[in-house]
This record gives sequence, C-alpha cells and structure tokens, in this order.
Amino acid sequence: MKLSRLAGGAAVALGAVAARDLTQKKHAILRNFPIIGHARYLLEEVGPELRQYIVTGNDEERPFSRDQRRWVYASAKQENNYFGFGTDCDVEHTQGRAYIKHRTFADRLPDDHDPAALLPSAKVLGGPRGRVKAFRPRSVVNVSAMSFGSLSGAAITALDKGAAKAGAMHNTGEGGLSPYHRNGADLILQLGTAYFGCRDEKGDFSLARLKDAVASAPVKAIEIKLSQGAKPGLGGLLPAAKITDEIAEIRGIPKDKDCASPSRHTAFDGVDSMLDFVELLASETGLPVGIKSAVGDMGFWLELADQMESRQRGVDFITVDGGEGGTGAAPLIFTDSVSLPFRMGFSRVYGTFAELGLTDDVTFIGSGKLGLPENAVVAFALGADMVNVAREAMMSIGCIQSQRCHTDRCPTGVATQNPWLVRGLDPADKADRCASYLITLRKELMKVSAAVGVAHPSLITPHDVEIMNGDYESRTLAGMYGYKDHWGQLGPELVDDITTVLHTKATFDEKPTA
Repeated sequence: MKLSRLAGGAAVALGAVAARDLTQKKHAILRNFPIIGHARYLLEEVGPELRQYIVTGNDEERPFSRDQRRWVYASAKQENNYFGFGTDCDVEHTQGRAYIKHRTFADRLPDDHDPAALLPSAKVLGGPRGRVKAFRPRSVVNVSAMSFGSLSGAAITALDKGAAKAGAMHNTGEGGLSPYHRNGADLILQLGTAYFGCRDEKGDFSLARLKDAVASAPVKAIEIKLSQGAKPGLGGLLPAAKITDEIAEIRGIPKDKDCASPSRHTAFDGVDSMLDFVELLASETGLPVGIKSAVGDMGFWLELADQMESRQRGVDFITVDGGEGGTGAAPLIFTDSVSLPFRMGFSRVYGTFAELGLTDDVTFIGSGKLGLPENAVVAFALGADMVNVAREAMMSIGCIQSQRCHTDRCPTGVATQNPWLVRGLDPADKADRCASYLITLRKELMKVSAAVGVAHPSLITPHDVEIMNGDYESRTLAGMYGYKDHWGQLGPELVDDITTVLHTKATFDEKPTA
C-alpha cells in the first residue's frame, strides 16, 4: 500500500513537471523534451567536475591540471608529492614549455638544508629609496592579493595564519583591512581604485584613514593597485549576492547592489602625479610603497622608468600580474584576451628598467599562476625577486577549482559568504595546510637552485632556462625575450649580500663528514 502511494505521488510530481515544461516558453529543450530535458542542465551543472576527475588527462585541465592540483594538495597535507613512472608531458613537442638546465658542479650553496628554513629576498624592500621602515622580506613566496568579500572570512583567516606560520607576507587585496587579516602575518596593504577602508564619505582617498589602518595592524608595505591581470582596466567587481553587512561596513559601500570599483584612480591622473602620491604615502608612513599592474601598452612603463632615472622619486617595488592570473569575477573577454601573459609582460617591464640600470633599485614581484615550482623558477630567471601566490594558496586550503567564485556557491567555503558553505572550512586546520604548501614551494625552489648550482632562486639566470620553440628546437629565456648581457641577474653587491645572508660555504661538498 505504501509503495503504491509512493509511486502514485512520484507520477503526480512528474506529471506536474511535464505540464510545466510543455507550457513554459523560456527553454526550447524542456518544451520539446519534457522531464528528460532536465538531464541536459544537470550535466551542464556538474560538467566541470566530470571533466576534472573523469574525462581529461593528468596534464590537460585548465586553469590548473590534475597533476598540478595534486602536487598542491599533497604538499599542503604533507603527503608524498612525488610522481612515479615519468612525466605525462610530451616533452619534445609542447610549445613554450620551460626546461631548467642543471649543472654538474656547484660553486657556493647553502649548507643548511632545513626544509622549514626561511628563504629571504635578495633585496631590501625600500632600501634603495631610504625608506624609514625598509626591510628584507623573510620569504620570497608570499600570499597574493585576495580581498575579504571575494573570499570568506574563514578563508582569509586560514591564509593569514598560514602565512604567519610560514614566515610569509599576506596581501590584503583591495577590499580593505578586515579583522580576518589580523591573525599574525605581516601585511601588504593594497590600495585599489575605490580606496576601501582608506576613503572618506564621498569615496575619495583619505590619508588620515590610511594612517589609522597602518597603525592598527602589522602593515609592512603599501601596494597601489593600478590593474589586475584577469581584468585590467576594468576595476574589481563584488556581486551583490556576496555583500554582507560586515563587508559593507569594512568597505563603506551599500549592501543591495554590485560593488564595482572604478577603472582608474582619482588620487592621481598620470605618472608624475602618481610618483608624488607614492612619495606622500612613503613620507607619511615610513613604509615602502609600490605598484601592482598588468601589462598592456608600454607607454606607461617607459615614462615611469624615465622619471625614476634621476632617483629623486620612485616606487620601491613593482608587482607584475600576468593575464593568466585569477579573479573572483570578470567578463570572459577580459580574462581571456586583455593584458599580456606573465612571461611576456614581465620581460618587457624588466627590460625597460634594465635599459636605464634601475633593476637593482626596484624589487620585482611576479604574480599570475606562479605558485608552481616550474613557473616560479622561470619568473626568478627573468628577474623577479619574489612571487605572490593566490589560487594555489586557495587550493591549499580546500579550493577544488569548481570555478563558481562569482556565484556565491563555492562548495568548499573559500570564495563565498554563504554561512552554511563557509562552516565547512576549518581555519585552524587549513592554516596548517597553507603553511605547509608555502614551505614546500620554497623547499622546491631551493632544490632547483641547488641543481642549477646557485645558492638562491634569484641567482638563476635567463640563460639557465630554455623554452621549447617548435619541434626539437629551443631558445634560452634571454634569447626568447631579447635580454641583453647581465639582464635578469643581480648586481655583484646584491649577490654577495644574499650569499652572506644564507651563510653559504666557500665551496659545496655533499660528502658525509668522518
């Protein structure tokens, strides 16, 4: 009797669905194929998961392949992150793939192989400009700009605690300095075009509020965001669905509509006024001040380098974001086709400053899918001094690349404000995983540096990496990107300085002592 009632109820429900499908006019598939047409939408909904785990090969999925995600997950969990049986890559035919050239004999390498050891920057941030609070970053790998609002409070907490445990810095993102950023990590305070957390009632920049923010937290530097690789010239976007009362209060915005940042700054309107703004922030706070930007038209960079040549004014660091970088929400045309990829964009910016002999005066930071050892090594070889990691850090705390950041339906609680979804993310456990990932990436960089025969990733040169250029041909990074002699390399004083900091021996001997 109960079974028949259940079957009858199911039949009535299906009949109601069929009647609705047949009479609605919005979806042709459902109108022509009632009930079974819903299978198409179900498959579309779970398509990314099906492709990730069933359909695609280990090295095919984008933005990150299964092998790349597996390496991040295993590193974060302190599991075996080795791979067996050889590479999945078509090593002779994959256009643009990088190959690192090891050396048989080394000169001077660190004698301390502690995998948890810090890996400091080869440059003192703010030192060349004489900033009052100049410092040497303790880690060449740091957590990139991801705003509270785009990410959940639990995710920001996990990233901040993880960065603190790993001795890394944490960029606040343009969404303002939230309570979740105050869990121990040294901070880079990012100023976007909307000046969230540092703006007055009209939305204009407020120096007083900036100074209050700096004084309230362990802010070590200020980054002025000009643009971002995934949406350059567009400004950030936080959908209304993700704006809570807390976010609205921190940012100083209304809750009931999308939060779209302006595409341009109002505190300055050109290179000259931007440098005045940089010097104002530096003099008022004592902190190093830099910029973050994607790379498009080179006119801006040429003018910036030209005005910095006199060394009267200048930025302390430049974060170059590649077009392959991630974002919470952006139009497809911007994520796919606006701004140069990292290698091309970075090499052009670096070359502009190298022509004027300014590269030792600026700390170059790379961003845009550089949280994988191979990509990071290429960045260092091109002249980067540090790398920022974003999506890889997100994966270390649970992100599964579901690509639903813009919907507020992130299933792992990372990129959502939905309380039910966020509750699944334990900040304490994920902080340990984030720290393990950051430490492991640094360890891998040191392993590769030792294979190349140098003591630090910044000493890897553009001649130490070759790029596949068609079948069975390759060119060095120097040849690929038009680097001149000594470009991508530190000056002698910086080489001696970082070698001393790392406490390297005069010679390297791996033989056990008697």
